[in-house]
Amino acid sequence: MGKVYIVGAGPGSVDLITVKGLKCIQQADVILYDRLVNKELLEYAKPNAELIFVGKLPKLHGVIQERIHKLLVQHASKGKIVTRLKGGDPFVFGRGAEEAEVLVEAGIPFEIVPGITSGVAAPAYAGIPVTHRDLGSSFAIVTGHMREGKDDSIQWKGLAESVDTLAIYMGVGNLPYITEQLMKYKRNPQTPVALIHWGTTEFQKTITGTLETIVEIANKEEIQNPSMIIVGEVVKMHEKIAWFEQSKPLHEVSI
Repeated sequence: MGKVYIVGAGPGSVDLITVKGLKCIQQADVILYDRLVNKELLEYAKPNAELIFVGKLPKLHGVIQERIHKLLVQHASKGKIVTRLKGGDPFVFGRGAEEAEVLVEAGIPFEIVPGITSGVAAPAYAGIPVTHRDLGSSFAIVTGHMREGKDDSIQWKGLAESVDTLAIYMGVGNLPYITEQLMKYKRNPQTPVALIHWGTTEFQKTITGTLETIVEIANKEEIQNPSMIIVGEVVKMHEKIAWFEQSKPLHEVSI
């Protein structure tokens, strides 16, 4: 029997994978990787490792996820070391738990290797702390992508009233609805909002506005996914301590 490592590849920058995550890539016989994984990480795989792209496509998520389950079981059952490489963290909107359940049912050993999630890393690279002693003491991670054909189960009222900072994943396509819901439940229309496109990568771009103005600004700037939406007073720090987009870091880590 082989083993499966369900690994978070981090938010985009190749330098931000964990040491253990990198070891899992180096030791794998088979690597199943997602669309948003930095392809440079695959260069650390063994020369004879089998690399299998399993990135999701619109309206084919269910089909592809079933294929992933079968591939994990199939290869591990042959005694291979399998690394399932996911963007960000496997347990933050990554369906890692679903894959772990399949492995439990098949009796296959596995480990979960956490990764740095974009909801923390992207704002950090934009100079936006998700918590701040004066600006925000609570922080919530929210999906902005509502499942097709399903009612919206997100508790917008509670988020609007009780949480200082929101980090919203996969929400650009639903940005008008998201801002509408937050203002509907009495979040101040002047609340600062940032959109961080391709955070932590060389393509990173950050725009800011308010709940009232961000939709118009995002349309004008043609911001698309992958982008993080950050809502809260902490966004004000962007102008003061933004560092990544202003100048290239003096030192880049080589792995």
